[in-house]
Amino acid sequence: MRKTNILKKIIILALILALPGFLYYLLMVKGKNVYHALTIFGPKEVAKTTHRVNGKDIPDTIYHTLKDFELYNQDGKTVTLASLQNKIVVFSFFYSHCPTFCNQVNVNIDSLAKEYNTNKLLSFASITVDPENDSVGALKTYSEKYHPTPNWQFLTGDTATIYPMARNGFLVNVLDEGNGNFIYSDKVILMDEHKRIRGYYTGADPDEMARLDNEIKVLISEQLLNDSTPEY
Repeated sequence: MRKTNILKKIIILALILALPGFLYYLLMVKGKNVYHALTIFGPKEVAKTTHRVNGKDIPDTIYHTLKDFELYNQDGKTVTLASLQNKIVVFSFFYSHCPTFCNQVNVNIDSLAKEYNTNKLLSFASITVDPENDSVGALKTYSEKYHPTPNWQFLTGDTATIYPMARNGFLVNVLDEGNGNFIYSDKVILMDEHKRIRGYYTGADPDEMARLDNEIKVLISEQLLNDSTPEY
């Protein structure tokens, strides 16, 4: 009788451990859409450490990650990578006196932010490329026309932080041409919980934003699976 109870416990434990992987399999392979693991963008290095796969030692990979920063949101609160710990984040660039293009991108961001308003794993951050004019107060006024949900922040700081972060962190270009004109990337950038870039999307293109929506779901599923997989 005791052996039977032990066997039942082993079977139950095996089912509990297998369930997250099975659910992930249903979503990624057997669901309505077939999803593939998202690309990890940026330069890569081969690490000195290894991990074992099917009895073989495979070198680990060091991926490009976003470095820490310190910016301020429209409420004057400090925002760093530490404050976004364990978050999937959708980043974009704008400036408050931008012509219609920025509004098109932010309307699309607004739609996604509202869709995921209750999801604690996801945040949205729009960074100004004109911090000299886009002070905290200016961003507060600008943001009010979108009535942003708590998961969407507008960020400012200084060019010494924002421009290198764009070029070296997000791997996109930002250039101040003078006279209030800026050249900057129109890409919306998807960052995973490990601070790695997982996707670029044209912010004003509805099809690209639909792809972003789908790939956000893939990353959320990936994170839930990783968080539920026990470590040995």
